[in-house]
Amino acid sequence: MKRLCGVLVMILAFAVGAWAQHGEEHGGGQGGKGGQHGPSPVAHTPPPHGPAKTHGESHPQPETKERNYSDAPQHPKAPHVHADGKWVGHDSGHGDPHYHLDHPWEHGHFTGGFGPHHVWHLAGGGRDRFWFGGFYFSVAPYDYDYCNDWLWNSDQIVIYEDPDHVGWYLAFNIRLGTYIHVMFLGNH
Repeated sequence: MKRLCGVLVMILAFAVGAWAQHGEEHGGGQGGKGGQHGPSPVAHTPPPHGPAKTHGESHPQPETKERNYSDAPQHPKAPHVHADGKWVGHDSGHGDPHYHLDHPWEHGHFTGGFGPHHVWHLAGGGRDRFWFGGFYFSVAPYDYDYCNDWLWNSDQIVIYEDPDHVGWYLAFNIRLGTYIHVMFLGNH
């Protein structure tokens, strides 16, 4: 009987391990500190971080003044997520001109899955255009400085819907604990 129980425990352990690895290419993990869901919508609209400068028709230019979201020792200067799920830096609300798009969703909507059960491995590119799993994105110009240390061919990210900025998603980098605004460019 002990031998049978031991075999059953080993089979169960193998099955759980195999199930946990299922989908590791794009999902199945907990997504690090990203929490179970993205940030809540901002209840009020605080003043923007400064005047937006337009770049082309729909992309604001990044500002030269460096923003620092380091709210505790050893925390990153970039927008980040605390272990308790608090999204630091996502506080500008719906009217932030830095994330205004004249044509939101012009490339369609991302359909690959949101939240920590959908962990994606970056497969190449850079801030202007990166991809994973056949999906293509670009970083909001206002967030360029916050992805300088991303590894575009290997970092794991989780995508969340942005509740405040129409046409944008939030890409959470598991390795760094930081996030940026990204626009879906379509799938190819």
